[in-house]
Amino acid sequence: MIDRALHAAELMEFDRNYRKGGLVVAGMDEVGRGPLAGNVVTACVVMPEEPLIPWIDDSKKLSESRREKVFDEIMSCALYVGIGEVSPEEIDRINILEATRKAMRKAAEAVPADIFLIDAVTGLGLKGREVPIIKGDATSYSIAAASIVAKVIRDRQMKELDKLYPEYGFARNKGYGTKEHTDALKRIGPCPEHRRSFITHFV
Repeated sequence: MIDRALHAAELMEFDRNYRKGGLVVAGMDEVGRGPLAGNVVTACVVMPEEPLIPWIDDSKKLSESRREKVFDEIMSCALYVGIGEVSPEEIDRINILEATRKAMRKAAEAVPADIFLIDAVTGLGLKGREVPIIKGDATSYSIAAASIVAKVIRDRQMKELDKLYPEYGFARNKGYGTKEHTDALKRIGPCPEHRRSFITHFV
């Protein structure tokens, strides 16, 4: 079993290499590039070196209940948190990669960082130095924190959409193309929250 405290310390040590000279380091990540419905959501987070939150990790490695608890801890101690979102309509208009970049720029607007550690995405044109990192949510404490924040916010949005459009099972599938979801698309067609450019095989 993974030693969570040791793992978190290793993730923070990676970030610490960029903090030399008192530089402010932010982590950025996105959630929702692949789903058929809902916003793409990004988070930009600056975490303090202490207290260290043991369960900070790639959001996909945590259960939903654990993510919710860690989200609350992050929000209570983060120095800065920025959120960016782009709607399904705009995703269709500018494509998902550009939508992700736009959401990341929005998230970074209110975060005064010197260095932005970014999960894989490049070319944002931010005011600080951009450092793209492949699988950054499994490497960097700050990016992992951002991945949890973005994931929890988006999942909550999809649960709210499920109340409006229960036929698609958004609370369960979070907009991803499960059989339940695609069967509903074939049966009743899309709702306003669907990305038209993503569902051409089903409607």
